[in-house]
Amino acid sequence: MISRSYALGLASVAVTLICFGLNTTKANAQTSYEFSATYDTVVTIDPSFRPDIGITRATITGESAEAPYGLSNFLSNTYGRFDPTTNISYFNADASAFGLENQPILGDRYYGGSNELYGTANDQAKFDFVNGTVQGGGTITLTGGEGIFKNAVGQITFTQNDRLTSTDLTAPFKGKALLKFSIQTPKAVPEPNTTAGVIGMGFVGLSYLLGKYSRKLKFRN
Repeated sequence: MISRSYALGLASVAVTLICFGLNTTKANAQTSYEFSATYDTVVTIDPSFRPDIGITRATITGESAEAPYGLSNFLSNTYGRFDPTTNISYFNADASAFGLENQPILGDRYYGGSNELYGTANDQAKFDFVNGTVQGGGTITLTGGEGIFKNAVGQITFTQNDRLTSTDLTAPFKGKALLKFSIQTPKAVPEPNTTAGVIGMGFVGLSYLLGKYSRKLKFRN
């Protein structure tokens, strides 16, 4: 008769193999999206946020008839600071970039349907008051999304050209922006037959060892 301790030891080996199989069912993979779209934009700069230290709030809205995946609109919010010596405005979703602490981090939202993207912007724009133009660009770091873009990472790079309607920067001005999207989303990929295969190996191994031990006992008798 097989000793109880030996049988339990063999069963333990088989159970370990089975548990290993049950815990190895998925592998990580990514889905990538690469595309671009042109948006009609409206820029509004609010200098009343912190005029004492020259920090403004900037809001950009965009609309596009060509953007895929339903991302026909965007809303971008940043803090900003204008350098009058260079006529360059710097914008960032994080006020600490301008030395201002304890402020909420602002964000971008790209939307229009069931799919959405969220991110934070870092960009700048050059103002040409003689010709009445603004040229800018920057990067939006993606922090998540909804729909097919759930848990998205990646970035959006953009260039933007605007036309000033006034030398007063509080007046909204319009333009066009070309956005280039580079997005990665995680997805779980099942590993077919891994669990069943390992479980089968456990039982086969147990049967083999038990049979081998039984034959040894018969031989000894």
